Amino acid sequence: MQDVSGILKEGFLVKRGHIVHNWKARWFVLLQDKLLYYKLDGSRKESSPKGRIILDGCTITCPCLEYENRPLVIKLKTKTNTEYFLESCSREERDSWALDITGAIHAGHPVQVQQLHRMKNSFKLPSNISLNHIVDKMHDNSNGIKLTPNMEQGNTYKESFTGSALVDWLISSNFVASRYEAMTLASMLMEENFTKPVGARSTEAMRNGDLAEQFLDDSTALYTFAESYKRKLSSREELHPHILELSGTIVKQGYLVKQGHKRKNWKVRRFVLRADPAFLHYYDPTKEENKPVGGFSLRGCLVSALEDNGVPSGVKGNVQGNLFKIITKNDIHYYIQASSKAERAQWIEAIKRLT
Repeated sequence: MQDVSGILKEGFLVKRGHIVHNWKARWFVLLQDKLLYYKLDGSRKESSPKGRIILDGCTITCPCLEYENRPLVIKLKTKTNTEYFLESCSREERDSWALDITGAIHAGHPVQVQQLHRMKNSFKLPSNISLNHIVDKMHDNSNGIKLTPNMEQGNTYKESFTGSALVDWLISSNFVASRYEAMTLASMLMEENFTKPVGARSTEAMRNGDLAEQFLDDSTALYTFAESYKRKLSSREELHPHILELSGTIVKQGYLVKQGHKRKNWKVRRFVLRADPAFLHYYDPTKEENKPVGGFSLRGCLVSALEDNGVPSGVKGNVQGNLFKIITKNDIHYYIQASSKAERAQWIEAIKRLT
């Protein structure tokens, strides 16, 4: 078995297959010179890795925007031009993986590592402001960003705005304090598919720039609102039975392993905990559509850690520890596994606050 001393980071990521381009959850282990990934057997990782990515000479693209429905993807390209696409469960988790992988790639280059740490400690969106709120303000008829026809290389883009116009607007609306912060925030809006580049200049920058250079503070780079934002507006108006339960504030999200109700097999799911109203939903990370495959109200739920010695009753299959159980007020039992005791404790604490 692989000597796993010197682990820099480990956890679930969803990987695109090489031959069949389907997406599978794998357990990734980052070492100083390589990234290993493992299949799951039940809820345990197999003893030997399914594959390895050699980091020497690797290039990393984060965010990678090649998949419109998967905005949280990192792309790795090895020295031999093999491409790996890895999806995280949240922006924070994606950026943390990208930073640690980049740190391992550049371990012998202290200057680049210093730059990375500066980037890590750079702009953070204040917790009381959401990207949705900013985009709603951008659409405001009187104080929003002005959409105008702009020309580039003989093409006219009717409803667009320039990169520098968005930077000016973000500063004048007091969302940020500097042009650098505005560019970071504008990159976030683009990553999350609220805005998109139009025209050659901005599209080229998005494809080839690193995180800090994806968005251009420039009066010749053109952007517009993404279709997905317009779809969000219209779907809000169709009152779906699920719309209320999905409207709460996201408190916590992450990959956990869940036991199925019927077949009792263990599957990796992306769990999203929401408050006001308090719901826990879970998604199949291998699927393109961003719809929950299950979920329940937390009102009246009981949540508790399960003993790590032996296999608790109700639990089937090849299981390792860090299990917890949620019993809904309708007496449905959910068995869930975290990747560590600390992660289990965090989830239990967060859920208990909302029950």
